Amino acid sequence: MRLSELTHPNQLHGLSTDELEDVACQIRERHLQVVSTSGGHLGPGLGVVELTLALYQTLDLDKDRVVWDVGHQAYPHKLITGRFERFDTLRQQHGVAGYLKRSESPFDHFGAGHASTSISAALGMAMARDRKGENFKCVAVIGDGALTGGMALEAINHAGHLPKTPLLVVLNDNDMSISPPVGALSTYLNRIRHSPPLQFLTDSVEESVKNLPFMGGELPEDLKSLKGSMRRLAVPKMGAVFEELGFSYIGPIDGHDIDLMVRTFEMAHKAEGPVLVHVCTTKGKGYPYAEADQVGYHAQSSFDLTTGKSKPSKGPKPPSYSKVFGQTLVKLCQEDSTVVGITAAMATGTGLDLLQKSVPDQYVDVGIAEQHAVTLAGGMACEGLKPVVAIYSTFLQRAYDQLIHDIGIQNLPVTFVLDRAGIVGADGPTHQGQYDISYLRAVPNFTVMAPKDEAELQRMLVTCIDHNGPCALRIPRGSGEGVPIMEEGWKPLELGIGEVISEGGDLLIVGYGSMVSPAIETSKLLAEQGIRSTVINARFLRPLDQSLINPLAGKIGKVVTMEEGAIAGGFGSAVLESFADENIHVPTLRIGIPDKLVDHASPQQSKEQLGLTPNKMASTIINYFSFNQAKNIINSTHEKELEQKLS
Repeated sequence: MRLSELTHPNQLHGLSTDELEDVACQIRERHLQVVSTSGGHLGPGLGVVELTLALYQTLDLDKDRVVWDVGHQAYPHKLITGRFERFDTLRQQHGVAGYLKRSESPFDHFGAGHASTSISAALGMAMARDRKGENFKCVAVIGDGALTGGMALEAINHAGHLPKTPLLVVLNDNDMSISPPVGALSTYLNRIRHSPPLQFLTDSVEESVKNLPFMGGELPEDLKSLKGSMRRLAVPKMGAVFEELGFSYIGPIDGHDIDLMVRTFEMAHKAEGPVLVHVCTTKGKGYPYAEADQVGYHAQSSFDLTTGKSKPSKGPKPPSYSKVFGQTLVKLCQEDSTVVGITAAMATGTGLDLLQKSVPDQYVDVGIAEQHAVTLAGGMACEGLKPVVAIYSTFLQRAYDQLIHDIGIQNLPVTFVLDRAGIVGADGPTHQGQYDISYLRAVPNFTVMAPKDEAELQRMLVTCIDHNGPCALRIPRGSGEGVPIMEEGWKPLELGIGEVISEGGDLLIVGYGSMVSPAIETSKLLAEQGIRSTVINARFLRPLDQSLINPLAGKIGKVVTMEEGAIAGGFGSAVLESFADENIHVPTLRIGIPDKLVDHASPQQSKEQLGLTPNKMASTIINYFSFNQAKNIINSTHEKELEQKLS
């Protein structure tokens, strides 16, 4: 079977173990070839190749449902569900998505880019199936890292209460999340990983007892409890926990032994209630560099397959905002032992890996548990610590109630650094940081800010930590502006005070955060057309610098707001509300992300499509305010005056 000929996973049915192993080799080859060329997630998919093939041997994907947690482990799934030919467009504009999308394939039964959702979704499908009297299998595939998320445990708690609802949960245990997992669950899984596998003991016992001559082929009711007791004695400690929660536990089994997994999944499908199959895999399996560095090869930009080394960039770049934040926080922690950095399993992505290495006693990783991270920080703040919680904008959405209930209402001094705020690129709609401006505006007692560059980021971080109340600081993905940064001695900013960058009487441009630099570039393009702009770096969303913005708006009479976030309820809306409160009526153009999902593409491609580049914004501004028309009228008047003088 050639992988290129696979258009439907049911074509795998009937293949021998040797044939499936050959397909597995082809999947790894294609996976490595594409990711090494264009970048993407590497280790997660390489680790589940055999698991995917074995599972799909036991399912009919025309009717059965499979929900992959997060989705970046589902590249093998994509390759055997009709996307082989287009796989080299992975994570590119108009190409194959890096995560699962229901709109992309009928085999993507549930979309996901955030962790810990799979069991809930699969259980919902199973309950709908039973209510409608239908007959198909429902499977959730979840990693051990995602199992640390509270939502996964909530779903397990619910499923275990439904003993007549068939549901298969496959625990893909590779002892890794993006980074090594943390917590008691991880410790227990590590113990069980090194325990002898549970052969189907209770089934063997039941068959043996039923076959005794005096049993008549049936297991008496008074022996059924003995069956459960014997199973619990045989199941390792972690498995016993699942058993007590209402699941039948099978494992641990070798996640790279196709034959063993096929037999195990077939057995699991026969159960009448929820079953958990514990499968042990190696992240990055089949590529030595990825196996050796499971953190570094979780996801990669383009790299050399032979050496495993990243391909050099075209030229030197300024340090990323995440790195500048991490370096600054390290220095602040060294100076003040009450400052603590908190991450939710994203140390490398947020720059907190620098803190982990330099000041480990002031570093906390809570696992994939954003809600817990927020309220944990609140508890620390109550006792005099200064917690700094670094979470991607898109992931902080998962803890919105905690922001309001546990931090905002109680006015606790917790700093939130929202990494990846704005357009993030190839990860697509599930990861765009486009909503935080809108969702933070309404949270009581919060001070909300965004820097125009990496130097201002340093001052804002100090401002947040010094402030006796909750603060949120949003930073974009990628490199900074290349401005000089300081090693120490940062001075806090005055709360709610913006900055005038340039002055002009034709137009007022108010930029927020990452849009200040494009606002400056836009003003230069407008100046070439004779349009002079005043450009403001707002700095603060809450409190908004009304004493600076509003008088200038009334004086100039034309206003543009620029933000790298959703227009609905965003920064521009805050400015308009301020105008309304002070009875200021001036034409105002809000530029930002419209009410639409931003699909996967490079950040630059997305910004071009959304009209957020200086060229596009200058054109929009000229058309909106009819500047060309006004210019033509002026020119026409001058021409008539000149003609009269000449005559």
